Amino acid sequence: MTSNLLDPRTALVVIDLQRGVAAMPVAPHSTEDVVARNVELARAFRAQDLPVVLVRVSFAADGSDVPPGRTEQPMRGTPPQGWDELIDELEVQPSDIVVTKRQWGAFHGTDLDLQLRRRGVTGIVLTGIATSIGVESTARAAHEHGYHVVLATDAMADRDADAHDHSVGKIFPRLGLTATTKQVLDELSTRA
Repeated sequence: MTSNLLDPRTALVVIDLQRGVAAMPVAPHSTEDVVARNVELARAFRAQDLPVVLVRVSFAADGSDVPPGRTEQPMRGTPPQGWDELIDELEVQPSDIVVTKRQWGAFHGTDLDLQLRRRGVTGIVLTGIATSIGVESTARAAHEHGYHVVLATDAMADRDADAHDHSVGKIFPRLGLTATTKQVLDELSTRA
């Protein structure tokens, strides 16, 4: 089945729903709402035998693989134990693809593109935290790699509501299609 929203081989790509990130205050959607919508999406994708990619950010204990560039807001301190573990609510399945990134985006320095192409994926639905950082960086790279990008904007949030709104209103329409979780679920439910 082909539509204007989802390709026949579309993967769900969930960005940074891990303990340390999910513990941060976010807006405009609560973490609980973002998690619940991602759980719904993951279950629906699995039910259709479509790939579910769970992306997490992590670094070596000694910090040797933290991006070295000078920034005005560098990473501070050592993250707590377990901060990089995917949240239990995602119900990680053996069929899921787990990608560990060391940058904002999920493509650079990972095998995400290879994993998607080997499975014949031509489109992705992006979700997660934070909208203007991990999600937007991954959306940009996905667009550059030639994937059809759908951004489930109510299944993502940011530490800053204005940053979320800027990504959703100004950047995402140039990278793909924006949709709600319900629109994606409705489309998945019509597949034979």
